[in-house]
Amino acid sequence: MCSVYIVLSLIKQENKMSMSEDEKLSQMIKDYMELGSTITDSCFLPPPSQLPLQLHHHHHHSIYFSLQEIMEETPEAEAEVYGKILLYLKDMEYSMDKAMSKLKKHWILLRLEMDNYEAHLCKTSWSTPFPTPSVFQFKGDYEYVDVMMREKMNGCKEDRLIVDIDFRTQFELARPTPDYQELTNALPLVFVGTEEKLEKLIPLICSAAKQSLRERGLHIPPWRKASYMHSKWLSPNCKRVSISELNLSTYVPKIGNACFLDFLQFQQLPTYI
Repeated sequence: MCSVYIVLSLIKQENKMSMSEDEKLSQMIKDYMELGSTITDSCFLPPPSQLPLQLHHHHHHSIYFSLQEIMEETPEAEAEVYGKILLYLKDMEYSMDKAMSKLKKHWILLRLEMDNYEAHLCKTSWSTPFPTPSVFQFKGDYEYVDVMMREKMNGCKEDRLIVDIDFRTQFELARPTPDYQELTNALPLVFVGTEEKLEKLIPLICSAAKQSLRERGLHIPPWRKASYMHSKWLSPNCKRVSISELNLSTYVPKIGNACFLDFLQFQQLPTYI
C-alpha cells in the first residue's frame, strides 16, 4: 500500500526551529492539500542520502531506520483515515476561532461521526509506581480518538485505529541530544495506526529517549519509561465515549457554525445559541 504520510522532515530546517507545533501542523495540512492524496512516497522519512550527518552514528542510524520501517507499513484504512483527519483539521482552521482549538479531538470525533465512521473519544488512566519507595504511585491520564474500520476484503474483521493529533509532542524532551531531536522530528505530528504499530514504536522511541537522558547526565523519570508511555494509548483502564454521550452544545463556537448546527439539529440536541 502506498503511504499518504507527508514527508514531515522535508520542511525547511529554518522553519522547524521557529515554528510552533500548531504552525507545523498547519503547514503539514497545507502541504497535504497542495500535493494531494496521490503521493506515492513509501514512507514519511527522507532517503538515506538526505539524512543529517548526526544520523550516521551506527546505533542511532539503526533506530532511525527501524522507525522508518514501521511507519512504511500503511494499509489503505490508515491512509484513508489519515487523509480525513487532515481535512477535518483544515476545516477547523477556517470554521472555528482560536479559543476552540483545545477541542480538536471533539471536532474530529464529530466529523468522523458525520462521515459515518464508528469513532470514540478514548480516556485512559493508570498508575506507575516510583522506583524508591515503591509505595508511591505516579498517576496519569490521556485522551485520543479511535476509529473502528472494517476490512474491505474481509467484512467480518475490524481494525481499531488510534488517532492522536499530539503524537510527536508526547516524546519530546526538554534537553534532547541532537540524535534524539532528529528522531522526534521524524515522528508524525498526527498519528493514525493500529495498536500493533504503537506496540512497535513505543519501546523503540523510549529506548532512544533513555539514551538521550543518560548522555545529558539526567535521571530517567517514571513518565519517560516505556511502560508509562504504553499506558497512554493502551491502558486496560480505557473509557470509550461516543459522540452521543458528549454535550455537543459545549463545542459550538459563539458565532455559530453551520456544520455543528446542522449536526446538532439532526441529533435534536439543544444548542443554547
